[in-house]
Amino acid sequence: MDLIGWVIFIVALLVSVMLHETGHFVLAKKFGMKVTRYFVGFGPTIWSTWRGETEYGIKALPFGGFVKIVGMHSLDDPDDPEDEPRAFRSHPAWQRILVLAAGSAMHFLLALVLVFGLALGVGIANDNVTQLGAISPCVPTSLTAYDNGTCGSDAPASPAKLAGLRAGDTVTAFDGHPVSTFTQLGDAIRAVPPGSSATITVRRDGKLVTLPIKPASVSGRNGSYLGIGPAVLFQVASPLGAIEYSGTTFGQVLTGSAQAVAALPGALPKLFAKNRASTSAGQVSSVVGAAEATGAEVASNAGWQYKISFVLLLIASLNIFVGAFNLLPLLPLDGGHIAVIVYERIRAWLARLRGRPDPGLADIAKFLPVSFGLFLVIVFFSLVLVFADIVNPIKLTGG
Repeated sequence: MDLIGWVIFIVALLVSVMLHETGHFVLAKKFGMKVTRYFVGFGPTIWSTWRGETEYGIKALPFGGFVKIVGMHSLDDPDDPEDEPRAFRSHPAWQRILVLAAGSAMHFLLALVLVFGLALGVGIANDNVTQLGAISPCVPTSLTAYDNGTCGSDAPASPAKLAGLRAGDTVTAFDGHPVSTFTQLGDAIRAVPPGSSATITVRRDGKLVTLPIKPASVSGRNGSYLGIGPAVLFQVASPLGAIEYSGTTFGQVLTGSAQAVAALPGALPKLFAKNRASTSAGQVSSVVGAAEATGAEVASNAGWQYKISFVLLLIASLNIFVGAFNLLPLLPLDGGHIAVIVYERIRAWLARLRGRPDPGLADIAKFLPVSFGLFLVIVFFSLVLVFADIVNPIKLTGG
């Protein structure tokens, strides 16, 4: 099941890449630009075929994709001078900007469709409840057993089972601290060291019941362990409710993404900390970490609604982040190329005010050192995140 989760994530990632490139491709064709290549991946070509003037293919490394449009910048001359009228640079600025922005637009559209479909089909999760779902029968003897939800023959009974907790119980307080969400419950559990005595109050059959409980610990996992899981309730939304939920989710992910990127430099030293999950480094992850989270969720004992919701929201969040990041006004991102076009138009406007001719295209060669430097920074941060997610993956605490 863990492998299935990885496959789901990788396929979703490739689909996202293809949609991004399709956005560029479709609008470029629409405006009459000459597109010579449409490829998924980088590196050696595995397969390709020609359809008209365009070569379609798959590369060996599935880490992105590209569309080759003739005359993308001042350094890109058409192989055939007769193609100059169809070159990207020969078209109006507004058409070029739309072609460049189309990739991110496809990411945003995919994310909104996924979230909208989730709200209409599966429902919106109500996390503001503390009703218990599955009760683990044991304390996992290792982190692997915890991730897989398995119990060995020598595994001790879980604190939840020993305390007599049942699926359907609604927790109202832990160790005397009232709770109304699972986030609050997790915080209250973490405040009690493993092995110490505590109490948990639940509403059962309309009555409040207080039970003694002694939190345990799982080797290699931060925080106390009870062996409880939430019974997340899902409510199918109306079309208007789904639209509202999609917009709200989009805004929240966009804001969270900006905060995560801003916090990344400060989080770097904490990526390899033992308590990474409880630091700012627990809020950032690479595609490896996202794939690992997808695999773990699919392999978990959570209900099907929770699994689908988790996977779809993760894929939607990834697309929102990539779409927004790609629009940053920095080369070699699409947003950087848009910024160059805007710069060209402002420069042309100023020239007209002075009665001078249009200076034309910006010399992209002047931007190459900055572009290359930014590329190295992106590669550095990406590799560090991937390495951290391999050697020090994020492990959730609580429960």
